[in-house]
Amino acid sequence: MASEFKTCDDIFECQLCGNCCNGFGGTYVTQQDIINISTYINFDLEKFIARYCDKSGTRNVLTLGKDGYCVFFDTISQCTIHPVKPYMCKAWPFIQTIIKHPENWNAMANSCLGMKKNIPHKDLQKIVALEKEKLDKSVI
Repeated sequence: MASEFKTCDDIFECQLCGNCCNGFGGTYVTQQDIINISTYINFDLEKFIARYCDKSGTRNVLTLGKDGYCVFFDTISQCTIHPVKPYMCKAWPFIQTIIKHPENWNAMANSCLGMKKNIPHKDLQKIVALEKEKLDKSVI
């Protein structure tokens, strides 16, 4: 029997709720993300990390505002850096860890209304791997 879950559209439809922009964990940013955002907001690249990042282990993550949302999130216009949003944001919810740990999908879906729950792991892993591959090719 063929699965009903074949593409990303079958398992996720962004609701523009902003929940993925809120909360602990942080949005990891690569050096290229930092360059792209600095250029986009016309901010001094050398001062970007000090102003807009915190450390999570050895990696830089975007700072959260007092409201708990990403510092670049605005409740009216939402993501103020959308055209240059970090790789991690572009990937959501098709993130690497789901390929290895598909059981995490339902936990993520608890805070994301756009994610369908209880997707067969085999289908989920295949869709996430395809989406990650497409994204990786687009950012090279």
